[in-house]
Amino acid sequence: MSTTYNQNTTIEPPKIEYCLYARKSSESDERQAMSIDSQIDEMLTLAKRDNLKIREIKKESHSAKMSGSRPIFTQLLQELRQKKFNGILTWAPDRLSRNAGDLGSVVDLMDQGKLVKIQTYSQSFSNSPNEKFLLMILCSQAKLENDNKGVNVQRGLRTKCAMGWRPSIAPLGYLNKPGDGHKDELITIDPERASFVTQMYQRVANQGHSGRALKNWLDRIGFITRNGNQIPLSKVYSTLKNPFYYGEFEFPVGSGTWYQGKHTPLVTKELFDKAQVMLKTVPKSYKNKLFPFKSIFKCGGCGGGVTAEEKFRKLKHGGHTKHIYYHCGRSVNYECDEPYITEGDLVKQLIANIDKIKFNHAGVTRKIQEDIDRYHRLKTQVLHQEFIDGHLAEFNRVPQTSADKNEMTKNYLLHILQVGTAEERQEALSFIKTKFILTDKTIKIEK
Repeated sequence: MSTTYNQNTTIEPPKIEYCLYARKSSESDERQAMSIDSQIDEMLTLAKRDNLKIREIKKESHSAKMSGSRPIFTQLLQELRQKKFNGILTWAPDRLSRNAGDLGSVVDLMDQGKLVKIQTYSQSFSNSPNEKFLLMILCSQAKLENDNKGVNVQRGLRTKCAMGWRPSIAPLGYLNKPGDGHKDELITIDPERASFVTQMYQRVANQGHSGRALKNWLDRIGFITRNGNQIPLSKVYSTLKNPFYYGEFEFPVGSGTWYQGKHTPLVTKELFDKAQVMLKTVPKSYKNKLFPFKSIFKCGGCGGGVTAEEKFRKLKHGGHTKHIYYHCGRSVNYECDEPYITEGDLVKQLIANIDKIKFNHAGVTRKIQEDIDRYHRLKTQVLHQEFIDGHLAEFNRVPQTSADKNEMTKNYLLHILQVGTAEERQEALSFIKTKFILTDKTIKIEK
């Protein structure tokens, strides 16, 4: 059986319904690109001229560097698969793709016949080998431009770092200035705010202020950032932990690559390190730690009570050191600027004043009295043996009369201050009548 064909039969091209897609990125490499509204206006004019049917307009502000990162474009591809429309109208090929992944999705839809035509302002692309190849070349060229720009930008940033200039927005207390970095300073001191940053470090390092105390102080004096806002608490802490202020910076952050900056430091390295020690937070397990000397001290600045806290400092080769600091509790005056004193310095000054301390013998508990007696018996035995062995030229037994109770108590307290635990110190300090005032890291007897 033979088959006959009508030679007058013609195959009509598929009717194309377009989605107008406009995109613009806010990134620096697209600052010269047409705005979204301008793209839409131009393509609507083209559609009217060529009698193109536009079924929908989609627009988004998003970079096309990364595949699958544009929600509107992803929706466009999905609707093409669903045959909602079969053509794309856009300003230029690079509006659709600047990466291999999205380009592959577009070409795959053309291969499947679901995307019949891509119409740009100056050319069109259909499902033919030559036109698809040209589309791929143009989109790949856009990707190449992006990649080259990225390489050049990174090279420029590294060069800027090597020159000593941090390539980003200047932190609080500094200002960015235009220039080439050779003759011109690219980062200069902010005359309105730099001194306050320095004071922040001084208040933490020398007076033990917390981040919240600093924020309250800055809010009270009317300090504002370059944006005209009050400084948030998180910004206070990030400022206090930024090595840029003593002259060094890491770029990129977290890379481990450090540079010596050419900008003028606002603090010394010593002041910065001291502030870091004071900023160390106390682990939860230490929040109920016993600090025995709080009970016998008052703040000389405001008359309020004295409190204490532990600070931990990491050692260069592992581990950490622990320091206990006593300071004003700021219950009377939140802005009290009495500086911190270490427990070690406190103990040394108490020992130096041991002869001035008065005791409440009536308040000595039976346990403490037993400890005092036990300590002196042991001390007497040791000294007596030293005398017998010829290591002491003279030995007098410690008298056990009531007149010497004060001396015995003082010797016991001296021993506990030097080697006692926190619990033993608290018990020993409980029978002290003398009260002390803490002023400028110096203890004075309250009159």
